[in-house]
Amino acid sequence: MRYISLLLPLVLTACATGNWGDGRVAVATASNGQEFGGATCVVMNNAASWNVTTPGTLEIGQAAGELRIVCNKPGYRTSELRLPPYGQSGSSMGVGLGGGSGGVGLGLGFSLPISSGGGSYPPRVVVNMYPL
Repeated sequence: MRYISLLLPLVLTACATGNWGDGRVAVATASNGQEFGGATCVVMNNAASWNVTTPGTLEIGQAAGELRIVCNKPGYRTSELRLPPYGQSGSSMGVGLGGGSGGVGLGLGFSLPISSGGGSYPPRVVVNMYPL
């Protein structure tokens, strides 16, 4: 039971606002439910990779496989979020990993399948980061 805190899922928040499928993704970071800025993140899919400082918005375009977001900020564990495009058949699932000194956490975040043609990414994601 003492390792439960290491298994807490990273929070992925896909807001209902925004334009699904317009190719833009806003990336934010939070800790203990409070959003904060200044984390550097690498966002990548099967087609390309982008760098963003949170909070920030990227023009990703059409979904090309799994979206992977890796964020770093001094004083916090590195956090990674993986998210398949929405609109694919079946349930979609996001997986988050947090690592660094003090252990690694693994969590699953489930989302509703949304049909939007060839698939798209959510208009906004929040990557939860844990202090060291």
